[in-house]
Amino acid sequence: MAAEILTALQRRGGSSRRALAAQGLLEAVTWSFMPSPLAAHFAAPDESLRLVNPISSDLDMMRPSTLGNLMQAAKRNADHGYPDVGLFEVGPVYHGAREQDQKLAATTLRAGHTPRHWAAPVRAVDVYDAKADAIAALAACGVKTDALQITADAPDYYHPGRSGCLRQGQNILASFGEMHPRLLAAIDTTQPMAGCEIWLGNIPSPKASATARPALHLAALQPVQRDFAFVVDAEISADKIGKCIRQVDKNMIVDVNVFDVYAGKNLGEGKKSLALSVTFQPREQSMTDEQLEQLSAAIVAAVAKGAGGTLRS
Repeated sequence: MAAEILTALQRRGGSSRRALAAQGLLEAVTWSFMPSPLAAHFAAPDESLRLVNPISSDLDMMRPSTLGNLMQAAKRNADHGYPDVGLFEVGPVYHGAREQDQKLAATTLRAGHTPRHWAAPVRAVDVYDAKADAIAALAACGVKTDALQITADAPDYYHPGRSGCLRQGQNILASFGEMHPRLLAAIDTTQPMAGCEIWLGNIPSPKASATARPALHLAALQPVQRDFAFVVDAEISADKIGKCIRQVDKNMIVDVNVFDVYAGKNLGEGKKSLALSVTFQPREQSMTDEQLEQLSAAIVAAVAKGAGGTLRS
């Protein structure tokens, strides 16, 4: 492996470690191998990855994913009375015997329930926790996460419908989601578990620039928030609507967040309602009511054109 590539991977590994620790996860170091029956849930059996002289009879296969190891570690914690845990590991996984088949991944696993907090009720960990961890790690590695595509084609060891991939075109940077019930049964647990895999080798290197980064500009004016609820076809993703909204004014619109999803008979068959909060940040002077109305009308028009959405009355 070229020295510059190795250096870049090490740098991304360090950045992702700091980001995931900041997410409240604990770093784990597990074996680079796992039981072959468990490995079969992550990849088709590959005899080139079987160990001739394993340190233990049940650790006979190089790991095709770190998720299985972290799941086993979480189960051991639960067996000892600590069911709620968040772990991460940065290390290699093996998809074949060739050098190029070894990949460096930052992998997370959350099990059980979220920590107690005064601002939110305790709940089971879910796909959104895993997605947030993946985005935090990618952002720390210099990826512009607002521009990523979210697709529903995660590997089949994730729960279908509760998982996804973060992409730049055809380049998959991360997969995330809740663990498939079949995989939970394989390690004999009923705990809810969710995790992600960030493929550090797929993260593009930042483009060289001859100019310095522009100075940070902190706006002195208060941001303004407006809420919108759009009725769209059930297959339309919130990410697509968010991108339609951001394209209206990239300087003024600084944040778009989904806070509610509703589907019911009164919306019609195959429809859903997505409620979003949009934050405007004025730069030079406070926004007038007329400017707010113009921006709001432009957002409604953009969602109608780009996603076929209509404003919910």
